[in-house]
Amino acid sequence: MKRLRIEALTIAAFAPFGDVIAQAAATQTFTINAGTCLRFHDLARIDCETDGGRVGISLFQASPCELPFEVTMLERHPLGTQAFIPRSHAPYLVVVAESPEATPRAFLASDGVGVNYRLGTWHHPLIALDAPSEFIVIDRIGSGDNCEEVLLASPWQVARI
Repeated sequence: MKRLRIEALTIAAFAPFGDVIAQAAATQTFTINAGTCLRFHDLARIDCETDGGRVGISLFQASPCELPFEVTMLERHPLGTQAFIPRSHAPYLVVVAESPEATPRAFLASDGVGVNYRLGTWHHPLIALDAPSEFIVIDRIGSGDNCEEVLLASPWQVARI
């Protein structure tokens, strides 16, 4: 079986697939609320208005998976971006690919860092590790087919190396 190496989730490495939602990703930071709050400004481009869609906020609860883990499918959302912001610091995996035929990449996210998948980015659904994990999800609400799923011709195995 083909194996995927788990990479650190960095702003540069994840850039082809979307945005890393973390303080380190901020290009603008300023003090607000009479000096009591620091704003890390505009961390992700939320794009959900295609075909009359709107931005919605949901909560997802992901059951933990054990490694090694088989990636057998990918999905994408052609009508809107999809952001995942963990409500804890538990680690989770982010698996993305340029296409279903391309070699996927597996990123280890932790310490409360979130991701925002660009419109149409192929990715695996949430892969929580170690414990049940809750995420705030910001994505498109509306009519139209906004979830395409494909089974991969051959699975990939993600394991700690």
